[in-house]
Amino acid sequence: MSNYSKLGQFDPEYAAIVTALPPPPPPEKQRDHSRLREQFNVRVVGMTKDTLRPHLPPEDAYTVADHHVQVDDGEILVRCLTPRGSEDISFPMLLWIHGGGWIVGNVELDDYYLRIICVEFQIAIINVEYRLAPEHPSPIGLNDCYAALKWVPYSRGQLTFSQTVNNQALFGGDISRGFLVGGQSSGGNYAAVLAHRARDDPFFENRRLSGTILQIPIVLHPKAYPDKYKGELLSMEEYRGTSPSLNGERVEAFWADLGAEPLNPECSPFLYPSHAGLPPTYVQACGRDPLRDEALVYERLLKEDNVPTRLDVYPGVGHGFHVYYPTLTAAVKLNADFKAGLRWLLGRDSQ
Repeated sequence: MSNYSKLGQFDPEYAAIVTALPPPPPPEKQRDHSRLREQFNVRVVGMTKDTLRPHLPPEDAYTVADHHVQVDDGEILVRCLTPRGSEDISFPMLLWIHGGGWIVGNVELDDYYLRIICVEFQIAIINVEYRLAPEHPSPIGLNDCYAALKWVPYSRGQLTFSQTVNNQALFGGDISRGFLVGGQSSGGNYAAVLAHRARDDPFFENRRLSGTILQIPIVLHPKAYPDKYKGELLSMEEYRGTSPSLNGERVEAFWADLGAEPLNPECSPFLYPSHAGLPPTYVQACGRDPLRDEALVYERLLKEDNVPTRLDVYPGVGHGFHVYYPTLTAAVKLNADFKAGLRWLLGRDSQ
């Protein structure tokens, strides 16, 4: 049994900023989700784009194409980013799922960062805009992402389901060179579940995922902690109302909006009876994050089931700190580690 509380000792740079901030207000009991999304788009999406805009690769180095994927009761948007190259070159593929507590966010959130990754790593990226809770409760958003994952290697018709085509050709992808799924925070939750679904689905028998990226993921409902691990899962209470970014109270509010079944492994992937057979998995976790302990124990469970893993932890910083304070030393390291983790999953460690 491990106690990870020592990882919460403040990072000095981070502490100098956040200790001067007022405590966060408690979550509103009746939340206006439309207003929350508008605020998020201005404060977080806008800020992120302003930060990354000077670092974007030249426009002629990649292409951007929005497509629509049919899902239950409608369709969703996926944004496909593809490096420019000669027509006979194909690329490994990454399906990316944005964060936002299942209630905010869209393809714009990580768009600029993914453009940078697309060109630097010569990888085709499919960025999913799944439907959000609470208007679309569990498992709608999850099923949307799974439909997008299945759309990547194969679909019935070029977006219209009229005939069989190979959608990899739409954006120069080749899953035999790498087929990854990843996400941040709540997007990491969906990515973890998709990895299990794909493992068990005959559809993927000859289209196996080759890697999973879980960046500061949420993998276990706080009402579903197994007795065996309760002594290790302390961070949710440790940062219940004190964190200036995400805290335990807000995590519980997100879960309530999602309408999830706590004990269902498709909501709490931590609870799958076996993780054996999953692809290699890269995990990032923050030391002052209420999600810290579930991420760390989950990574250990994967290793115990012989899943190759790579883990990076950032002591003394809160959930999503790199988004709000990208110049901090720890944030620069997180982004460098993300690239190293992606390189590992693509088998490019020696490059």
